[in-house]
Amino acid sequence: MLPLSPAARPDAHGKGTTLRNQPRSGTDDVSAALTSPRRSVFSPAADVIGSELDLLMTGSHVVHALTPGFCDAAGVYLLERWRVEENAHAGVDAPRIEARRTALRVGPDAREDWEGMLPVGEMIAFPQDTPYVRALATGQAQLLDAVDPHTAERLIASGDGESRVCDLLDVAAFLVVPLRLRDLAIGFVTCTRGPGRVPFGPADVAAVEALAARAAVALDNARRYERERRTSLAIRNSLPPGTAPEFGGCRTAHGCLPAGRDNLVGGDWFDVLKRPGDRVSLIVGDAMGHGPESAVAMIQLRTAVRTLAALDLPAADLIGRLDTLAGDSPGVPFATCIYAEWDARRRTCTLVGAGHPPPLLRGPDGRTAPVRLTGAGLPLGLGAGSYEETVLSVPDPALLVLYSDGLVESRDADIDQEISRLARTVDAAAAIEPGDGGGQDALPSLCRRLLHAPSGAAGADDRTLLLAELTPAGC
Repeated sequence: MLPLSPAARPDAHGKGTTLRNQPRSGTDDVSAALTSPRRSVFSPAADVIGSELDLLMTGSHVVHALTPGFCDAAGVYLLERWRVEENAHAGVDAPRIEARRTALRVGPDAREDWEGMLPVGEMIAFPQDTPYVRALATGQAQLLDAVDPHTAERLIASGDGESRVCDLLDVAAFLVVPLRLRDLAIGFVTCTRGPGRVPFGPADVAAVEALAARAAVALDNARRYERERRTSLAIRNSLPPGTAPEFGGCRTAHGCLPAGRDNLVGGDWFDVLKRPGDRVSLIVGDAMGHGPESAVAMIQLRTAVRTLAALDLPAADLIGRLDTLAGDSPGVPFATCIYAEWDARRRTCTLVGAGHPPPLLRGPDGRTAPVRLTGAGLPLGLGAGSYEETVLSVPDPALLVLYSDGLVESRDADIDQEISRLARTVDAAAAIEPGDGGGQDALPSLCRRLLHAPSGAAGADDRTLLLAELTPAGC
């Protein structure tokens, strides 16, 4: 139940409350319909409902659309079972239902004025004999002349003697409209008007029902997005650390900058693996897309690389077997990767590409350039059959840069131009002295600058970066 402007009020137990959608007088409804506001009185906030994939923001748009033009106060409540469980039934036949207050607005005032008494996020249990449960069970709007007894008692108890409780009970018209998705009840919208305004009529009820129908779809989209985001983050956070500080003449730094809203993760991954004989394997890969499917594919590919690396296979054979595993794994989408094997004793770096942008190498002369691979290789899962190795001689310390295509893809420039731009950005960033000093902190500082550097990329894909300082044995 929501507050509104002061006037005559029912007693503390809601005596005298009339369920107005039970016929009293035909002329009453006709008169109200002729004088009630039309949907045009909804504020412009009604036009942005669904523009944000966020439950709280969507609820806020709904209550801002309704108040203060259409009603004095409005609220949005979502069933807790629906909010946390996919395809959960409303359970309106239970002794009570639990709903969480998702949004509240009292006239032109900010909701914080009522946060102490009616906090957004509060979960409330509603018994069967309340208009809220009736609205959910029947799918019909409930129209009353005063606060129902359950709400009146609850507000008086929560008010702890505050004089503002009187304002909460000053109701001349009280409307509860269910939020429904097809045959599923997901919550309800409440609207109140004070005694100084025309009571709700049939046209008003129909307008709010239309608004609620649109809001229900928007709320469902927001809930699905939030569930996908939580799932993706849980999968990403379940991965073990991908890098070790230093071994085999190789020190690394890495970073990932998700492109998705609110850090919705995609299919980018990286790994650094210690190999026998002071060798180190490094890989950056990208399973297309965002969300749980791509994240699961990323885990499958990353786990497969770790398993194959333990077999101590040659680099080309490792990627060939990874290609076969990707093709045989259901749910693995189009994926690319670049694999590097550093041998500090032999002073060689062996590279194998699978449809991925080429790595960059910065030598002792201070210039960064893309590595010309013997073969670019086909993406994983296409059954390429074989991949070619590119073996570089690295007699002096060098910096190897492995990255995902999020750093070089652009709608306005050729990818080769963007790769060259990234190489120049590495040189420019490497020339900047880190603010916290050089030494061990220089590499992660460089990684952060590169991830956040302006680029011509559209920003629609994750940015993943793996830097490796290669130090040959004896240097």
